Amino acid sequence: MSDRSTLPPARLRPEAELARDALSTPLLARAARLARWAGPDTRVDAGGGLVEEQLPAAAGELGLTGDDAAAHASEAWRIAVDTGLVEITDEEAGTVAAGGDLALLTGGSPQDVLGVWLTALETVLADASVPDLDDLVDAMAEGGAVDLSSLNWDPEAEAEFLDGVLGNLYLLTVGEDGDGDTPVPLPALAASVIVPSDMGEPTNDVLEQVSDAMMRLDDQFRMLEPVGLVAYRPVDEALMADADEEPAAPVDETDVARYGMVRLTPLGLYGLRTRLLEAGFEAPAVGDLADKGADALLDGTAPFPPAAAHAETERWLAGRGPLDAARELLAAARGSDTGAPLRRLRCQQALSLVGTEAEPALREVLDDPELGGLARVWLTEHGARDVPAPPQEMVFWLTIDTVAAQLAAEGNSEELRALVEGLARQHGGFFDTAWRVGHPATADVLEAMGRLHPDKKVAKEARKAAFKARSQHGG
Repeated sequence: MSDRSTLPPARLRPEAELARDALSTPLLARAARLARWAGPDTRVDAGGGLVEEQLPAAAGELGLTGDDAAAHASEAWRIAVDTGLVEITDEEAGTVAAGGDLALLTGGSPQDVLGVWLTALETVLADASVPDLDDLVDAMAEGGAVDLSSLNWDPEAEAEFLDGVLGNLYLLTVGEDGDGDTPVPLPALAASVIVPSDMGEPTNDVLEQVSDAMMRLDDQFRMLEPVGLVAYRPVDEALMADADEEPAAPVDETDVARYGMVRLTPLGLYGLRTRLLEAGFEAPAVGDLADKGADALLDGTAPFPPAAAHAETERWLAGRGPLDAARELLAAARGSDTGAPLRRLRCQQALSLVGTEAEPALREVLDDPELGGLARVWLTEHGARDVPAPPQEMVFWLTIDTVAAQLAAEGNSEELRALVEGLARQHGGFFDTAWRVGHPATADVLEAMGRLHPDKKVAKEARKAAFKARSQHGG
């Protein structure tokens, strides 16, 4: 993700809960256990790794068995060293001692624990960007010549590829339709960084690149799952079997889950957001605006998806009395700038969450030309009595303001198209009056209505009205 624009807000779990998740991740739990196991007789090599003859004991301490036990123990030890859970006291002698950060896992704050975990995450991400070196190791063992260029490995490009994939996974998690719990098919995630957005039908070459990317990601997500970044269902190994081999069991070719499924964990969401912030992205989290003023709330939630805006507003309201909150929101909603219609829409949505205790604040603005319309809507919806009927000028002003807000929030959406059709249908002679409305967005709204309405005659009326509105205001 090269764009530095503001990302949708993340809905993070409490730090105490995330810290507990971090402590229970297999990799950090193993690293901590080895740090406590290490003693005066523990020896490391020149690179800080456990000497080979001590790996079986380390694997036994972790309860690991099988062919990969020593490798997993070696990985956990390296995490312990990289995170400061173990310190090398004498490089020449290869001796170690418990590191100062080991105590943080039991006696530190949630932020301390998460700091250790983030360091572990960086180590694993760096490892995940390194290609499979089995062929290189085999060549070295056999005494053969090693050609590093034959690996076709660009460390910077590999890291950027993985960062791009994780960035897209983050967007899918926090985006408008992302609930954070729905796994993403691996082919779709690979395609998101390979297939150009303006490409119709992918070429065979592009499809082959997607397939290669899937296999790389399968290896990488297998590495990233033990550190708690993702929950991953690997690619079905039957798919990687040779074409002339019989599958062990019947397979369903239409089951997309066989091609790999991945989702960010709550801890992973926290970790990626931290990395994005460090990389200079605007990556807000729900709750960031809770202690800010109403102006910051309305402006800040303007680009948020509806669910995130709702959650942020609930946090903001929780710290205020209904009447004071309503007055502050209404005051912040005023204005004639281009962002004002969307602020008023967010204000209206926020006020829908406030109880009848706020009624006096809404009655105070009944005669306000900018707020009187939305105040009447709120009072009517809350069953208030003696709500005065709005003058026609206020009705049309509110209509223009509402369409302008929807344009800012959603663009040319289907919902807005339906709203435009309904307005033209329900109000005979709508455009004869609408162009006279003294709203800064009148001409733009009428032009949009002309663009969106499917009836050519109505669309032409809207465009004529837009022209009149611009002429009236010297545009």
